[in-house]
Formats: sequence, C-alpha cells, structure tokens
Amino acid sequence: MKLRHEFPATLYDRAVAAEKPVPGGVHILGIPFDGTACFRKGTLKGPDAIRYNSQHIETYSPSLDLEMEDYDNLYDLGNYYPPLKWFVEPDGQATAPIFDMVGDPLELARNHSRIMVLGGEHSVSYGPLVHVLRAHEDCLVLHLDAHGDLRDGYEGYHYSHASVIRRVLEHFGPGHTLVQGQIRSGTRDEFRTMRQGGTLVESLQDLYAFLERVPPRRPVYLTLDLDWFDPACLPGTGTPEPGGVSFADFIPLVQILRNLNLVGCDVVELAPELDPTGVSSVLSAKVVRDLLLVLCAQ
Repeated sequence: MKLRHEFPATLYDRAVAAEKPVPGGVHILGIPFDGTACFRKGTLKGPDAIRYNSQHIETYSPSLDLEMEDYDNLYDLGNYYPPLKWFVEPDGQATAPIFDMVGDPLELARNHSRIMVLGGEHSVSYGPLVHVLRAHEDCLVLHLDAHGDLRDGYEGYHYSHASVIRRVLEHFGPGHTLVQGQIRSGTRDEFRTMRQGGTLVESLQDLYAFLERVPPRRPVYLTLDLDWFDPACLPGTGTPEPGGVSFADFIPLVQILRNLNLVGCDVVELAPELDPTGVSSVLSAKVVRDLLLVLCAQ
C-alpha cells in the first residue's frame, strides 16, 4: 500500500513533503479511511479538508503565542490508504499504516520524532497508539471524545471506530495510563468500565486540573475525536452528540499541553461534506494548527 502526496508541502505552507521520517521532525500522516463507519460516512475526506483549509487561516496562534513560520521541522508524509480487510479480523493488519510509513517505534522515540495523524474515522488511531505505547512504556493516553469506544467490535469489525480504545487497552503495560475526557455517549457496560477503571473525567475543570499535575517529562499522546466538540460549532462529523465543548474550552487544554511532553496526536472524524458551511473544516484546521505548534515547540 503506497503513500500518496496529493497535497505536498502545503499544510500551513510550512510542511515539507517527505517520503520517510526525519530525525527530530514533526510528521503529518493522513489516513483517509471510513470503512467501518456505521452512521454517516465521509471522514475519508477529512485529511485533505484540513490541509486545504490550513491555507486560509493564520499561522500564528494567539493562545499559544507561537508562530508556524518560526519552525522548520514540519514534514508531510502524505496520505496512506489502508484496505478495509485490515480492520475486520482479530489478526488483521490495522497497525500497518503507521508501522509501514513511520517505522520502528523505539527508533522514532530515540530520534525525538513526533507524529500527527489526520483521519479518517477513529479506527485509524489504533496503529499510532500501539506505536507510541511500544516507544514509551510510561505513556499517558489522553482520549477526548463524545464516545467511549470500548465495545468489543461493532457490526462485524474487530477494529471498529467504536472499539478502538478497547483494542488499544490490549497493548497497555503497567506504566501506561488512560484518561478519557467528557465522554457522554455509550453503552451501560462502557460507562461501567470507565467508572470502575477510573479512566473517566467528566468535567472540563477536573480534566484541566488532572493534566496540570502530570509530570512535565512524562510522554503524552492525544487521540482527539472531533465529535468531542459540540455539534453547534462542529456539525461535520459522523456521530455528533449534544453537550460537547467549544473551541474556547479547547484553548486552556492546548495551553496545558504546551507545558507537557506531547509525543504525538491524532485528530479524527472530520466529515467535511456533512457541513456545507465549511465551519467544521476551518475549526479542525485551527485545532490541528495549535497541536502542531505544541509538537514543533517541544
């Protein structure tokens, strides 16, 4: 499965097209995939919608006081198109996109390289998360989402978007920690699992307070499903849920992340054509800009 450069060197006009990771670089990888989507499809167009809209927003982030033009360590690896069959069976190859394109996890960590994955549906986060867990034995996984994603499969897909966190937990070691913020939809069993396991943080203030106590050198990986945001400000997603956060709520979070050791992110579930106003794509591009700035400034 080959990598394609539909939008080389265009993300925020700063990313350099690259065929493989560069030591010390921040690497963008698009995975346009919505094969296990069960409600409203369209997230396969998310990565390039973010790339396109990045051309029409400022490169400076007032909330971070960081400017994209100050960094020359941003690389775009293009898009990777995985086949649906990789996500169906328990012995599938759902890790392949990240392992094929980015390489050995420990080498990536040794080279101080970081990754930003653009989805695509949430199932594409499985590979990046497993990759980071293998690279960092004490990683904190921050999962921001409207849904728990803890089902043991859904509609025949073992690596479904609805089970991605369940699959990732199978790779947790004793030093890994999961924190799930503002989950507001799921089954009774999922909520029981989160509450009994102590992973669920229901209020934003509690989430901010928790993150402020994280040791600054501890590796943190953020997996951000854009339905975490309220559909009033981001309707262009496959499974919107009322009661989400605003971009104003995101700002304190990203300011806290700037002071932590953010080793990677994925931003998933933008379905641009479900929002004819284009606002969802612009907001997503701003979210990605701020997270990339945090990664570049590490």
